[in-house]
Amino acid sequence: METDIRKPSFIYALLMLFAAIAVISVGILAFDAPIQILMFISMLVLIPFMMGLGYSYKQVEKSMLSSMSKALQPSLILLTVGILIGAWIASGTVPTLIYYGIKAISPQFFLVTTLLFCSLVSVATGTSWGTIGTAGIAMMGVGTTLGIPVGVTAGAIISGAYFGDKMSPLSDTTNLAPTVSGGDLFSHIKHMLWTTVPAYLITAIIFTFIGFKYSGATVDAASVNELTSYLAEAFNLGLVPMIPVIVLIGMLMLKKPAIPAIFIGAAVGGIIAIVYQGFSFSDTISIFYNGYGVESGIEMADSLLQRGGLVSMLALIALFLFALGLGGMLAESGVLEALIASFADKIQSTGVLTLVTILVSYATLAIGGSVYFSTVMGGTLMRPIFERLNLKPENLSRILEDTGTQSSSLVPWTGSGIYTAGALGVATGAYLPFCFLALITPLVSLFYGFTGLTMTEKDRPKKKTSMKTVEAS
Repeated sequence: METDIRKPSFIYALLMLFAAIAVISVGILAFDAPIQILMFISMLVLIPFMMGLGYSYKQVEKSMLSSMSKALQPSLILLTVGILIGAWIASGTVPTLIYYGIKAISPQFFLVTTLLFCSLVSVATGTSWGTIGTAGIAMMGVGTTLGIPVGVTAGAIISGAYFGDKMSPLSDTTNLAPTVSGGDLFSHIKHMLWTTVPAYLITAIIFTFIGFKYSGATVDAASVNELTSYLAEAFNLGLVPMIPVIVLIGMLMLKKPAIPAIFIGAAVGGIIAIVYQGFSFSDTISIFYNGYGVESGIEMADSLLQRGGLVSMLALIALFLFALGLGGMLAESGVLEALIASFADKIQSTGVLTLVTILVSYATLAIGGSVYFSTVMGGTLMRPIFERLNLKPENLSRILEDTGTQSSSLVPWTGSGIYTAGALGVATGAYLPFCFLALITPLVSLFYGFTGLTMTEKDRPKKKTSMKTVEAS
């Protein structure tokens, strides 16, 4: 027989949430513990709380595993992206982008060029992670040689990658947000233009002005020449190494599934590494698994090229599993519903609703450690309130993307945060202040919420004229 399950009170829900957050916060601040083990411990801490609500252990375990199963697809994408990064370095794709980027881009316009370049790649491919792990790595190399601080360069890369991700119909998060909100894909993308385009233009202007600061920057010519000479000697550069990029973008634009498309892009890179760069088949397979390794004696080259491989993604996948497991427990036990129910009836205006939705999106992102968890939970919890206020679903899906999706790389313990910091080799705190698109877009969204602009309403059903009224007239 199943036990009687009770819904948590506001105080009980708050206590459960505090317990989970306390484990993670104390572990990071006091012991500098890995976030993966802290997430796992938080899951264990919540077990007695859920059993106190009447759940059996099997039911608790089911809530964890059911949520963890959602990590399978993104985990497979992560593994293939890891393979792709290693393959594209060995094939000369990333070195070619770095080499010609250094030769062609001036310090003054480097940041805005990076923003635009990463935006185009991300729109075409529909993946911010793929953009960060390929074009982003290349632009980090160019920025370093031009004397641009790594945090500023990373901010431009991330802003461009996530703008393109939001605007691309190929993106998984762009498809997920309208699904959980009850809307459709293209209405969602069209509605996002109201917030994302103004924020993007402001971001481009800011990066242009920041670029003026480095227009007269003294570039270490010796280091630049050393790096470019090494790349030219170690790799066969040119058009052939760019074939994997063309193949991948072409497949994704044809709406082929992401996982096989990314792997084929990696496989083409592997073929070029063997045929054009001179790697053996066994070395190429090893790069697929362990990533590209080099000991050139040139610090800049080694830091840029020692990346990728399937193994490099395993820690991130562990984080995905534990974050989604923790989120599943909090969702199943009704913790978040209990907290929101305490004030849901008081939300009567679009301004307050927008503010609350933004806060819920950020909170679920921090708690679940995943943009997928944030989008699903935020959409599920806030959708009834949007419907009560007669607002179209694209209003909700837009806010979810303006906040949870845009800021997923800014929270250090989320999957996106760990991936971005690891792929670019930059600490989250270093690039966070320069992710202008993620910081500005929610402000634009709030402005619309409190003014009512672009907050579109559903068509109200027309009142039918009574037959008695017609006859009487």
